[in-house]
Amino acid sequence: MAILPKINRNAMDKTALQTRKTDDSKQWPYEVLKQFRLIFKAVQQHSQWVETHCGVTSAQLWALWELSKTPGLKVTELAKTMSIHHSTASNMLDKLAKKGLILRERVSEDQRVVTVTLTQEGIELLNQVPTPPQGILQHALFDLPENVLKSLAKNLDVLVQEMKIKDDEAAMLPINALPKKPLSPRKKA
Repeated sequence: MAILPKINRNAMDKTALQTRKTDDSKQWPYEVLKQFRLIFKAVQQHSQWVETHCGVTSAQLWALWELSKTPGLKVTELAKTMSIHHSTASNMLDKLAKKGLILRERVSEDQRVVTVTLTQEGIELLNQVPTPPQGILQHALFDLPENVLKSLAKNLDVLVQEMKIKDDEAAMLPINALPKKPLSPRKKA
């Protein structure tokens, strides 16, 4: 079983301790910002590790894991399970099929209905990856108690409203922890 890079738990503990000791209300935005930084860095480290060692993105690895739990999922079911757009799931599956990790089959009279299963190569890859294969953020969220999730969702919604985020589509896309390199401006000859 592969081992993920370690997250600096001491830094996390120090941040939590600082948060508890802080009585100055002006410090709270900084403390929350530090928590977001810890989360984002951990997700980035996990994603980089997955891509480097597994040859797939962390979202693709999550899809493979979902398919291992429920072989024969339909594309729409996979999209719902991962809370992503159907087209995003379909594009992700195209890439996994090109790598020989999944097999798509039309199993009903309605040729639009496609089920997806892992190939032997896909199964072997999953047997070699670190846990949690669905990603550290997703794993943590699914392990939280319902009351904590409800509170977190309500409070994050307030933050989204305050940020005036209008991109509802972004909520249905996997987190891209590895930003694409910006195009460098062309040099004029």
